[in-house]
Amino acid sequence: MMDSTPASPFEYAPAPESVATARLKPSYGVFVNGELRAGRGESVKTINPANEEPLAEVAEAADSDVDDAVQAARTAYTDVWSKLPGSQRAKYLFRIARAIQERGRELAVLETLDNGKPIRESRDVDIPTAAAHFFYYAGWADKLEYAGYGASPKPIGVAGQVIPWNFPLLMAAWKIAPALAAGNTVVLKPAETTPLTALTLAEIIAECELPPGVVNVLPGGPAIGQALVEHPGVDKIAFTGSTAVGKAIARSVAASGKRLTLELGGKAANILFEDAPIDQAIEGIVNGIFFNQGHVCCAGSRLLVQESVHDEVIAALQDRLQTLRLGDPLDKNTDIGAINSAAQLARVRALADSGDDEGATRWSPVCPLPDKGFWFPPTIFTGVSQSNRIAREEIFGPVLSVLTFRTPQEAVDKANNTPYGLSAGIWTEKGSLILWMANRLRAGVVWANTFNRFDPTSPFGGYKESGFGREGGRHGLAGYLESESYLAQ
Repeated sequence: MMDSTPASPFEYAPAPESVATARLKPSYGVFVNGELRAGRGESVKTINPANEEPLAEVAEAADSDVDDAVQAARTAYTDVWSKLPGSQRAKYLFRIARAIQERGRELAVLETLDNGKPIRESRDVDIPTAAAHFFYYAGWADKLEYAGYGASPKPIGVAGQVIPWNFPLLMAAWKIAPALAAGNTVVLKPAETTPLTALTLAEIIAECELPPGVVNVLPGGPAIGQALVEHPGVDKIAFTGSTAVGKAIARSVAASGKRLTLELGGKAANILFEDAPIDQAIEGIVNGIFFNQGHVCCAGSRLLVQESVHDEVIAALQDRLQTLRLGDPLDKNTDIGAINSAAQLARVRALADSGDDEGATRWSPVCPLPDKGFWFPPTIFTGVSQSNRIAREEIFGPVLSVLTFRTPQEAVDKANNTPYGLSAGIWTEKGSLILWMANRLRAGVVWANTFNRFDPTSPFGGYKESGFGREGGRHGLAGYLESESYLAQ
């Protein structure tokens, strides 16, 4: 817990969720052709990043499991799924969405245990939004001819999908739901450190009686992801993760004829003008960078503040950070949870240290960290130059770099001075200025007077090294459909 100054007259009593709610199993494996079984690869322990205690043992996939999963997906696509009417596919998607809702508390606790994020975020954001994606794309399944991709769009085939560790279940839903709605089958590889909710989703899919092979889940490390990407039986690759890995995937599939969607890193600018409502903006800044410990590709990790209000904004931001509570992710009062892994914590520390070395000024609230687990305090750097690493590289942690600007054009120039182009935020009371800025910012998503707002009906994706293609909304179907045109004379 962080000490607040002055001391609050109120104290929060601990309100932890029970670990038993997660219904943890001692061991997990792969999900292939409708069956949960042990993988043929290495058995590894997945741990709780908040205390470094093992949660379960996972028998990961081997190359032969990738072959089996792709073959099962191909058979299911050819024999069953691509032939089902959209209305029938929709019934399965609706069933999965309702099952996620019914097991929402279990999934939220499991996600928090495996990932380290606060239970409030798992409960209120991740799980409901995952269900919402299945509900939304269930509605599209029998209306694909009206999606704008031709009069009779066709599915692509087998989709290989590789997802990251920051939103495990939500990313699975983002990928699986549109693929199934469009008539494709799926082989999903969850992140090595967070496989448990994806495997529980596989269990839900089996209980919903989806035809065997339509969805397959293969936990494993980078080698399994590479085997899936390079497998000749896969027609489409969808990847969310780091820009470096995304570039490697793009090179790998360049001459293969496979369709590709990449949602990669970001270094978003959250731009605050002098007329903005400061109190509201402070909440947006905090949500923009400290939500999910900054483990968000579209995190507002660069704060651009108009010079005239810089000191006022920084003082208000420091006051707000002193009220945040860091600690047990299962406690409903917790605002800041654990960093997902030791490797990610080392990266966050190294980049934060580079900020010190390059002359920026570091500030963190008084924040005793737990003795065990992977923890990093919410941190602000002021006096940041555009050439500093903390202003250029994606930290993927709770670290905010503050820069200043004088004019709107300078704000645009600084915001666009990045190899990334995933998201941006604008804070001002002037609607005309919002539109002027939004038209000039090279970002796939621009939020106005809010940040990190997600909806399954809205497309999400980036420019430049943030990837290409869109997920969510009608646009999210495009990566899973082949357009057909009919000409008659």
